[in-house]
Amino acid sequence: MKCRTGTDADETRTRILEVAEKRFRRVGYHKTSVADIASELGMSPTNIYRFFPSRDAINESICARMVDEVADFAFAIARANAPAMEKLGQLLTAVHHHNKMTLIGEKHMHDLMVAATQENWPIINAHTQRMATIFEAIIREGIEAGEFVIEDAAEAARAVKSAFMPFFHPVLIEHCVRNGEDTEAGLCNQIRFILKALGKSEPAWT
Repeated sequence: MKCRTGTDADETRTRILEVAEKRFRRVGYHKTSVADIASELGMSPTNIYRFFPSRDAINESICARMVDEVADFAFAIARANAPAMEKLGQLLTAVHHHNKMTLIGEKHMHDLMVAATQENWPIINAHTQRMATIFEAIIREGIEAGEFVIEDAAEAARAVKSAFMPFFHPVLIEHCVRNGEDTEAGLCNQIRFILKALGKSEPAWT
């Protein structure tokens, strides 16, 4: 019998996740069973469990793919050659727009993020901490450049995370959209508030 290599196993796990994610996007994660995924792959459900210990593990892996996408563009913005105040504003705007567009254009994936957030999946907690770390790095740059006057970058990052929560949390975004609230105006106002709290003077943010 041919031994399965680590590369083979990784490729199979990736293929399972690709099929699962396509089905999640098409019919929703709650309407997708391990048997459905196995059938599309020409495998047995038992074989799926050789690569993922549970259905929840598949759900969390798909969720990880989604939050990694956010982290990737967040890191790109943080590494850009621009003033910290500008980067923080761009980052907050990009995160909100991404989450809002997921709600509008990928409702099934939005529902997955809602479940992950409400049920406190570990991947969500890790992602939230990762975003706070990115906020902190940008704020620390701003302090060193004289853009921000606060002293504790970590404390400021936590405050920014809390202040931005209405535009970050999938349930709160959905509530605003369902009730016809102007999230764009609210977003701009909240970013101005955050940047003014960090900076020496009111920023010109649009």
